[in-house]
Amino acid sequence: YKCYDSIKDKIIVSRNVRFCEDESGFKNCGESQHNNDYSFLFKFLSQCDDEMHDGDDSNTGGNDSRMAKDIITYHRRNRQQEVGEEEHHETIDLQPTQSGENLRRSTRNVRQPNRFVSYETFTPSHRARINVIHSHFEPSTFNEASKYIEWKNAMLEELDALRKAQTWEIQDLPIGKKTIGCKWVYKVKTKSDGSLERYKARLVAKGYTQEYGIDYEETFAPVARMTTVRTLIALASVKNWNIYQMDVKNAFLNGDLMEEVYMEVPPGLSVPQRKVLRLKKALYGLKQAPKAWFDRFNSVISDYGFHSCLTDTALFVKYTTAGIIILLLYVDDMIITGSDKEGIKECKKLLQETFEMKDLGFLTYFLGIEVAYSTRGYFLSQTKFAAEIIAKSGITDDKVTETPEAVGSKMKIDDGVPLANPTPYRQLVGSLMYLSITRPDIAHAVHTVSQFQHAPSTVHMGAVLRIIRYIKGTINKGVFMSSSSSLNLIAYTDADWGGDPNDRHSTTGFCVFLGESLISWKCKKQQKVSLSSTEAEYRAMASTTMEIVWLRQMLLDMGIKIEEPTDLCCDNKSSIYIAKNQTFHERTKHIEMDCHYVREEFLKKTIKLPYVSSEFQLADFFTKPLCSPRFNFLLDKLSVIAP
Repeated sequence: YKCYDSIKDKIIVSRNVRFCEDESGFKNCGESQHNNDYSFLFKFLSQCDDEMHDGDDSNTGGNDSRMAKDIITYHRRNRQQEVGEEEHHETIDLQPTQSGENLRRSTRNVRQPNRFVSYETFTPSHRARINVIHSHFEPSTFNEASKYIEWKNAMLEELDALRKAQTWEIQDLPIGKKTIGCKWVYKVKTKSDGSLERYKARLVAKGYTQEYGIDYEETFAPVARMTTVRTLIALASVKNWNIYQMDVKNAFLNGDLMEEVYMEVPPGLSVPQRKVLRLKKALYGLKQAPKAWFDRFNSVISDYGFHSCLTDTALFVKYTTAGIIILLLYVDDMIITGSDKEGIKECKKLLQETFEMKDLGFLTYFLGIEVAYSTRGYFLSQTKFAAEIIAKSGITDDKVTETPEAVGSKMKIDDGVPLANPTPYRQLVGSLMYLSITRPDIAHAVHTVSQFQHAPSTVHMGAVLRIIRYIKGTINKGVFMSSSSSLNLIAYTDADWGGDPNDRHSTTGFCVFLGESLISWKCKKQQKVSLSSTEAEYRAMASTTMEIVWLRQMLLDMGIKIEEPTDLCCDNKSSIYIAKNQTFHERTKHIEMDCHYVREEFLKKTIKLPYVSSEFQLADFFTKPLCSPRFNFLLDKLSVIAP
């Protein structure tokens, strides 16, 4: 305890203290020479704590008299000297009063804690980009944004753009018609070097209040799959292609609206009373807006010689005399790469002439994914998004876990007490699902907790918080795409037979590599109960085979033809024999015909079926919780690293 003697003006550090809670410590002391200002007592708290901790081991076995001898007293320095030092250092230096007695200092090694986020391995330019991205403030409401002049200007700019595009007409609301609401969404746009480009305020319609057949019909619009994004980046890394990023301003305004839709007046827009807005152009948030925009973009890009790939409709490819140009579209964000550098420049110029677009330079930040690149390859991470999840969860302590799941944990639907408000649980699980785009190490854990979103309990919420604590300790991890990798596919497949305690369905897990780069993985519960571990493994092989066939065709669309059969590594010999041998009729007659798709692709030499021991089965990572040594061993094999 640190005790202050107001008469002697000294501080005494001692363990032998008696508390008199019924008495005031200053009732007989008169006016203190410090004018009742004892804030200086707390300024050296950390220094005293270090000294106390250093003496813990030596004093635990001592008696009271030994403790009394070790008391160290301090006196406050001269006020004039203190004020002079506060101007420079804002600290107070305390000196011992006993001559010849030196203060003990800590001899512990100072080291960086494991949970500390460091960007020292990044280049200074990328480190600056990441720091700038993380430091931007984005308001969440109109009232909050209206306090800042930059966000006010951004909203005025958006309204001017909507007026120029003739997005709406001001009318009276017809009888029998209903309006939909709207809101503002705010986003900071950055350049490729991480510096501020502009403040973007976007007016979004509340399309969830629309009614089918009244104010919308068809709504489907394709977007790029995340597996396609990773595959394209891995291919560009090996081919040493530059990847560029472009952003379409007010993309949905390029789509014409056929239905009759009325919207409330947005905050910040002045119109006569009792007037509403009839939309003529598609607006963000409308159910049919994505389809209207994609149809328009597909028509324009096809006129430039691009064709949409069957493997991913949002992937556009153009072959030229100088090479290939690949364009990937995700709503209003696109990435462009390829071997024809002049063709890429021409493509960007044509797109800017047709649409109002912004060239963001080299790919550094795409859909919340932070992209770092060097001669060794590309590194994909979501550090900012992970930090937002941690803040959303309310975890403020420093406790972290080594694995996202406890070994042997099998959660049931009726475990724990049901949550009174399941919304925070669902929000956290949804965020974790998006985080798994670059974090395969949490794929199985997120797969498990996502099965209880309809009725989560306290036990399920505890599992989610454990995942977040693991993320807090590994917040800067991500997937590495090596530039020295080959262009051959290799896949691993595994199954956890009857692993779900609720319905005894098995769990399929697989991962696919392009050379050394992990581009695809999945953890999914099988639809039917398997009667044996062989059947469960066979079903997992069928799912993995479908993924292999799709990836081979997509690589062919990108100009990469794989001649050799793809290795599909499995640790179950019986399932391998069933795929190779048709005479196992008695054992396989109950298995659906679609599972024999594996045998068909094996005979076509699309895949090979080598056996791999369970020790080196990488797909084991996606089927069950693992102990820390096994978890870290497989994690290293998956190229999930911290920079």
